[in-house]
Amino acid sequence: MKHLPKSTPTEILNDPYGFTYKEMSEVIGEDKARALYAELYKQPFHKKNLSISTKKVYKSSDTEKYVYELKDNRYIETVFIKRRDGGTVCVSTQVGCSVGCIFCESGRNGFVRNLTPSEIVQQVILIRQKVNRIVFMGMGEPLFNYDNLIAAIHILRDRNGLNFPTDGITVSTVGPVNQLKKLREEHLKIQLTISLHAATQAARNCIIPHMHMYAIEDVVKQALSYSQRHNRKVVFAYLLLPGINDRSSDIRQLAKWFKGKNVMINVLQYNPTSNSKIRAPQKQEMVAFKHQLEQTGLEVTMRVSHGREIKAACGQFLNSRGEVGFWHDANHHQPQQQAQTAPQDERHLQVYVSQQCAQHHAQNAADLPHLTAPQEHLVYGFVLFLRGNPRLQSAGDEGITATPDNLGQQNRREPR
Repeated sequence: MKHLPKSTPTEILNDPYGFTYKEMSEVIGEDKARALYAELYKQPFHKKNLSISTKKVYKSSDTEKYVYELKDNRYIETVFIKRRDGGTVCVSTQVGCSVGCIFCESGRNGFVRNLTPSEIVQQVILIRQKVNRIVFMGMGEPLFNYDNLIAAIHILRDRNGLNFPTDGITVSTVGPVNQLKKLREEHLKIQLTISLHAATQAARNCIIPHMHMYAIEDVVKQALSYSQRHNRKVVFAYLLLPGINDRSSDIRQLAKWFKGKNVMINVLQYNPTSNSKIRAPQKQEMVAFKHQLEQTGLEVTMRVSHGREIKAACGQFLNSRGEVGFWHDANHHQPQQQAQTAPQDERHLQVYVSQQCAQHHAQNAADLPHLTAPQEHLVYGFVLFLRGNPRLQSAGDEGITATPDNLGQQNRREPR
């Protein structure tokens, strides 16, 4: 594996969790590598070898959230969910996130930087409990940190170290198509979860606005190709937003894509975040949606949220320094910096999302009998609300009054 440039003995000794046994052996020799690996991965782990430190731990009945401090004084969050025979660790791959899902805290301030393989691995090490499943579902989009993600997986699987089983590792991604193609060619046989969240392009553009350059059909196609090549069941995560992505036409489209395929639909409930007024579906709404999908012949499950009370559930991970970083750029397919006072970029995003949502609702108007006025306007205000617009923050329970026609003008920020 050649995920890193040629390293020196000093680099390996200073950050040993960033290398496989084979990579160490090539630089410092097999005997020294064997001795160092034995020290690194025995219990209890030696703090002197760690480059990240535990800043704070929050606990609930079955969940623990770890806030880690990195060498550059930035913070990431990792969650451990207890099971009877061990637990699942939810690992972050980036500081912040460039994707900008409307229901997620991680992307509120954009992307700051990628985590190194060592920083990814040490999140598991520092749990200091029996881990039988690793899910890359924390802060960041794993496939936008592709090389370091793959390197970390190789390190975690190294039989000389943690020797973690391949089928116990899951990568959750919004599905950037080029990276999905690369992942398909890897011989890792890891589990794959696609954060789909919609059955139409327009609806997905509303929910994941910074990923509109990827056609939803291409994401589905590549995920199914991965499933076929590796004989793995792919999970499609679907955050239920009443009135937005739960129409009968959505159900028909999901059935068209997935009936008879080796996939499972995982219906998610929205977990409240600090800057959002998205309405979480009631349990009966989720059960009804699940039942309608099952009637089409699909395999469906509902995810149980863990750690909501300590802000450790899906969508609640936060870059706690509050830095303003980068967003994913539609033209260059690369993270694009957004300054803290960049009203031009912000207005462009507001107008784009409002237009996409307006188009989506217009196309599906006949299938929206239960959509209330507050819900109809809610989607138009999502991105604005995440920016902290005071006009929308004061909207209260009566709903957001922005419309597709005036969103980019009436509620925009003026240049400072």
